[in-house]
Amino acid sequence: MLNFSKYTPILDKCAICASVVCAFHCLSLPFLLSLFPALAVSVLGQELFHEFLLGLVIPLSLISLSSSCRRHKNWSVALLGLTGLIVLIFTVIMGHEALGEDVERATTLIGASLIAAGHLRNYALCHPTCKH
Repeated sequence: MLNFSKYTPILDKCAICASVVCAFHCLSLPFLLSLFPALAVSVLGQELFHEFLLGLVIPLSLISLSSSCRRHKNWSVALLGLTGLIVLIFTVIMGHEALGEDVERATTLIGASLIAAGHLRNYALCHPTCKH
């Protein structure tokens, strides 16, 4: 098995950034669409953008959290991140047609927050001497 532990800090940061971008996109898109309707036909206005972010977050999270948890043995971090991934995967699969826009937005924010919280905790456990 490959050892990704030396890459964990950057993987954690990338996963946090992707989660924040996802949350920001989810919160700001309705407002931005009202100001700039042409965004609806751009990549930012498409469901494909959520799928792209999810495709980025899944491997980052799985690699980073699993390799780190083997080291610090705090499996609640992996559970937190995995729960966030499950929520996001569920949300993308169901989409706003099945969930409604408000529920889709809420579950996306919940999932992204859980993933970011898991990675922040993971980073803190892996680098206890860093000032966060």
